[in-house]
Amino acid sequence: MLRIYHAPGTRSVRPIWLCYELGIEVEVVTVPFTPEYLSSDEWRLISPAGKVPILVDGDLTMFESGAMMDYILDRYGDSRLRPASGTPEFALHQQWSWFAESTLSRPLGMGRIVRSSREDIPKIATEKVEDCLHTVESALEGKDFLLGEFSSADIMLGYSLELTRRFEILDDRFPNTLAYLDRLISRDACVRTLKLS
Repeated sequence: MLRIYHAPGTRSVRPIWLCYELGIEVEVVTVPFTPEYLSSDEWRLISPAGKVPILVDGDLTMFESGAMMDYILDRYGDSRLRPASGTPEFALHQQWSWFAESTLSRPLGMGRIVRSSREDIPKIATEKVEDCLHTVESALEGKDFLLGEFSSADIMLGYSLELTRRFEILDDRFPNTLAYLDRLISRDACVRTLKLS
């Protein structure tokens, strides 16, 4: 059985949500998200990088939520929630998955690691996030999900968008994106995942 080490509010939401969407049995182990614990010898035995989440599957131990998503889909997905490799749809799936983490999440992490409101985020970071939100807003025009049908790219982006809403950047200027995020977080698998937090 897969085991995912989780801390509330972290990227562990992504692989756990994916497992629930796929109906995969997963053991979720909640760990403290404190500097003391994450730098402890106990945690470093599990996570040499000191990061959350960690996925364990047999002899495999890995970090990075996007890599976990790919692994879960490759090993357990049975061609669900991701287009076939080598297709234009797969290319767009990968584009949005990487966009979520590399392009949108990066400016959210500028400055302090934990932010409580928009005022805590440097102006340049806010502008970069808003640019990303305009991109998402346009892409969702006339669609319920990024690729038309729900996919794991929506899980990747959904987590990042929830952060933008928490930091008061995602607002009424982005109606397509707000409606999309509401669709995502109302999915049974997402509701189940968020209850862990």
